[in-house]
Amino acid sequence: MEVARGSAALPAPPHRAVLTIGNFDGLHCGHRAILETVRERSAALGGTAVVYTFDPHPRKILQPDEAPGMLVTLDQKLELLEAAGMDLVVLERFDAEFARTPPERFVKVCIHERIRPIEVYVGYDFHFGRDREGSMRLLTEMAPHLGFSVTVIPEVTVGERDVNSTRIRVLLAEGEVGEAAVLLGRPYAVRGRVVKGEQRGRTLGFPTLNLAAESEVLPAHGVYAGRVRFLEEGAPAAGERFDAVINVGRRPTFAAEDPALAEAHLLDFDGDAYGRRVEIVFEHRLREERRFPGPDALREQIARDVEEGRARLRAALEA
Repeated sequence: MEVARGSAALPAPPHRAVLTIGNFDGLHCGHRAILETVRERSAALGGTAVVYTFDPHPRKILQPDEAPGMLVTLDQKLELLEAAGMDLVVLERFDAEFARTPPERFVKVCIHERIRPIEVYVGYDFHFGRDREGSMRLLTEMAPHLGFSVTVIPEVTVGERDVNSTRIRVLLAEGEVGEAAVLLGRPYAVRGRVVKGEQRGRTLGFPTLNLAAESEVLPAHGVYAGRVRFLEEGAPAAGERFDAVINVGRRPTFAAEDPALAEAHLLDFDGDAYGRRVEIVFEHRLREERRFPGPDALREQIARDVEEGRARLRAALEA
C-alpha cells in the first residue's frame, strides 16, 4: 500500500480511483463496510482503492479541549487500511491553515484535481471544509459536474447496536472489552514501549512489562486476559505473541496516587523486553482493580488471575 503525505504530494492522480473520505478513528465495523465496498468496486473497475484521511484528527485542532482520545495510533490505522485491501492512502496534514479551506475548494482541488475519482463512498454523517460547512448535498450537487458519483453508506448496526467510535469509547471506559471487540470487529489493542518500572511484579513472582503508552485510550481500570505482540525485530521476534494477564490502573495496594498505566504479565515467558515496542490486546475482563491488605494477598489473587486468564484464553481458542 502506498501512502502519500497530502493530496498535493501525489505525482499524478491514481488510475480510476474509487475513493472514500473520513477520519476512520478505530477502523470499526462501520468503517470496514465502506472500505469493503471501495475494495470491491475498485477491483470491478480495474481501478485504485483510495482512502483520504487526516492527521491529526480535525477535532485535535478545532476543539482541542473537547477532542476525544483516538482509538488507534497512526501506524495502527495504516496497517488496518492495508489489511482491508486499500491501494493508496492520502494522509492530509490537518492544521489551522487547512481548516480554513472552503468546502468547494476542498472538493474541486483536493478531491477532483488531485485524485480524479470516478466513484466516491462516504459515511452517512460526512461533512467537510471550513467549519464543516460542506454537506452531503453540496458534494452530490458538485459531483456530476466533476465526473464522479457519490454513494452514502448508511450507519452499520451489530445486532441492535449502532457502530460508532463514541460508543466504543464508552464501552472501553466501562471495561467492556468484549462488547467493544464486537463493534470493532477485532479485540481492542494499545501500543507503546516497554519501560522499567519499580519491579513490584517481580518481587511478587509475577514480573510485568510496563507500557509507556502511545495509544490515547486505555480500558477501565481492572485486570484483563489478552495477548502481547512484539512489534520490532529482536528476541522475541517481531510478530511473536504471548498470552498475558494485564493490569490497567494505579496499583492501589502500593500507591494509589500513581499515574494509571498498563502492565502485562506474559505467560510462559522469561526474557528481557525493556525498550521494545509491543502491542497489548485486551480480550477478556477478569475483575475490577482493588486494594489488597498486603503483598501476600495480592500475590494469591494474581495467581488466581493467571489461572483464570489462561483458561479463558484457551477456551476462546477452542471455541
